[in-house]
Amino acid sequence: MARVEVVMPKMGESIMEGTVIEWSKSIGDTIEQDETLLEIATDKVDSEVPSPASGVLVEILAEVNDTIEVGNVIAIIETDASAAGDAGSAKEEAPAKDEAPAEEEEPTAAAEDNEDASDDKPSANVEGDTPPQREGSDGRFYSPLVRSIAKEEGVSMEELESIEGSGAQGRVNKQDVLDYLNKKKSSKSEAPKLSKPVDKPAAQPSSSSSPSAGDRISAGEIKVNWPSENVEIIKMDRMRKLIADHMVKSKQTSAHVTTFAEADVTNLVNFREKNKGRFQQENGFKLTFTPFIIEATIQALREYPLMNSSVDGENIVLKRDINYGIAVSLGESGSGGLIVPVIKNAGEMNLHGLARATNDLARKARSKQLSPDDLVGGTFTLTNYGSVGNLMGTPIINQPQVAIFGTGAIKKRPVVMETEIGDVIAVRHMLYLSMSYDHRIIDGALGGAFVQRVVQLLESFDPNRTI
Repeated sequence: MARVEVVMPKMGESIMEGTVIEWSKSIGDTIEQDETLLEIATDKVDSEVPSPASGVLVEILAEVNDTIEVGNVIAIIETDASAAGDAGSAKEEAPAKDEAPAEEEEPTAAAEDNEDASDDKPSANVEGDTPPQREGSDGRFYSPLVRSIAKEEGVSMEELESIEGSGAQGRVNKQDVLDYLNKKKSSKSEAPKLSKPVDKPAAQPSSSSSPSAGDRISAGEIKVNWPSENVEIIKMDRMRKLIADHMVKSKQTSAHVTTFAEADVTNLVNFREKNKGRFQQENGFKLTFTPFIIEATIQALREYPLMNSSVDGENIVLKRDINYGIAVSLGESGSGGLIVPVIKNAGEMNLHGLARATNDLARKARSKQLSPDDLVGGTFTLTNYGSVGNLMGTPIINQPQVAIFGTGAIKKRPVVMETEIGDVIAVRHMLYLSMSYDHRIIDGALGGAFVQRVVQLLESFDPNRTI
């Protein structure tokens, strides 16, 4: 017999244990090297565990919901063909109740694509007829289930490689393939055949528009239907319980105060509008307003260093490095929850670097590719409640930080402006800002001065600068 032990993997410098969420394989199942064996969770992030070898799963030593220390054995894989055959035969003779071979699984209806997450997805019209392979040209592994579905649905290897995977290290899983097929079928049935390409009308800037009454807004809420009974009980999933605990702990720890201000960001809006097309063409991702807000708040943090600190008992811990957290909502009208990845050493980056780092973290968060180290060490956080059209909010501090900055939707409004010829009313792009801060160490004067400094920086934005 040749057996390989599967151990609880190390998930980051500060992570010492993990909890088993779900086994993708059962005892007696055949598994290929690098195929997903199980999913585990830490208090920071969920992740898939790939098989270290090909063979048959002969022992499972950790049940669902068990918490196991890093390095402990959680399963045994038999790699010897003859020994593995006995386990495989036993599996075939006594299949689990209601279990069907992977090849017989029926595709389910896919969730709607998230607009932000799908902008960079390749087109479904990919030429090629190479049958699905175990490994792609980019080194990505494709599991037997994924290859089986692709083969049955006539998806070529070239198409598989065009799918943006949501698994660990960008791996394509079953749901990714089903989503791709749903999107492909929808586009075929809805889009009329055209003799020549037709340019899409340019999208209106989100800064001056709001969703229409009939639009479905992506909110990342818990996925529920209208209850059929008078009362329905919904059990929180693990992510929602973590968020709930974190929010309550923050309120119990800090004395929250929120300050509001508004900024005229017309110069910034015009600059982005002028440069966003060239920027996306040169860099492959969109230029959003977020890196500009981050840049302004970083400059203000350097002028007001107490805002980049934490409280430890009776001590105030000032931080030299600015590790910038960005709140990211996961999922499309699903139970994805909220996560705050961190741009490490953001204070050392220029505007272009902040734009790239922001895009990379958001992409990794939505495709479940974040590591635990991406979620720790933050010293200041930004949240954007304007992403769904809201003007202002009172965010909860992300512990152990002492402040969190919030931005609303940018809207056109008539504004009274002072000019050399007197007061005039002009249409300007206006942005509400808010900041919740820890009143134990930050007084109203300091909190208000910080927010007003950010306002000054945004309003004095140089429209002739380069990026």
